[in-house]
Amino acid sequence: MRRKLSPYSPDVILSNTTPTTIALLQQTRTIPIVFAIVADPIGSGFVASFARPSGNVTGFTFTEPTMAGKWLELLKEIAPRVVRVAMLFNPASATYADYWLHPFKAAAPAFAVEAIATPVRDTSELEPVIAAQAREPNGGLIVMPDSFTDAHRVEITLLAARYRLPAVYPFRFFAEVGGLLSHGVDRTDNFRRAATYVDRILKGEKPALRCRPRCRPAPTR
Repeated sequence: MRRKLSPYSPDVILSNTTPTTIALLQQTRTIPIVFAIVADPIGSGFVASFARPSGNVTGFTFTEPTMAGKWLELLKEIAPRVVRVAMLFNPASATYADYWLHPFKAAAPAFAVEAIATPVRDTSELEPVIAAQAREPNGGLIVMPDSFTDAHRVEITLLAARYRLPAVYPFRFFAEVGGLLSHGVDRTDNFRRAATYVDRILKGEKPALRCRPRCRPAPTR
C-alpha cells in the first residue's frame, strides 16, 4: 500500500539512498528532495545531468563506475592467486547493479580473473552463495554498494571470514565490523554536504540548478 505524504507538506526532504529516493518521487514531483548517497542518479532517472538536474531532485553521488576496477585491483593485491571473483548484491535494492557490473566485467580480463555476478534476494541466500564461492580454490568477493549489503554487513563479513574468502568492501563500516579491506568515501561527510543544499533550497535556490558528483575514496585496511 502506498502511503501519502502528510497534508502538512515539508519545505524540503532529505533522502538517503536510491530506494528511498524512488519512494519519495512516487509521492511528490514538487517538494524539493536532496539525496545524500545515491550511486547512479542519472541512470536511475533522478536527474537529467549533473550540470542541470531539472525537476525537484538534487544531491550527491558517492561513487563512479570505474571504482569496480579499483576494487578488483585491490583484491588481486591482497590475494594474488584469486582467479574467480563474485560481486555480491541484492537486485531489489541495487536497481542500478549494471552500473557496477559492466565495468567490473570489463576490468576482469586485465587481472586474469573470471567476473561473476552474484545476486542474493534475502539473508537466507548469503551463506550458500558465499560458501559456493569459497568451495572452488582461488575465489574472491567484492560487495557492491547496496542498502541490503550495508544493513547485513555483519553477517556478510562474518561469513567471508568463516569461509576464508578474501573480500573487498565499499565502505569503512564493513572493515570496522571485521571486513578485510574497504575502499570508498566517507558517507557521513555526504550528509554534511547535503545539509548545505538543504540550506540553499530553504533560502530560495531551486534544486534543478545543482547536483554534485563526489568520489574521493581512500582504502581502509
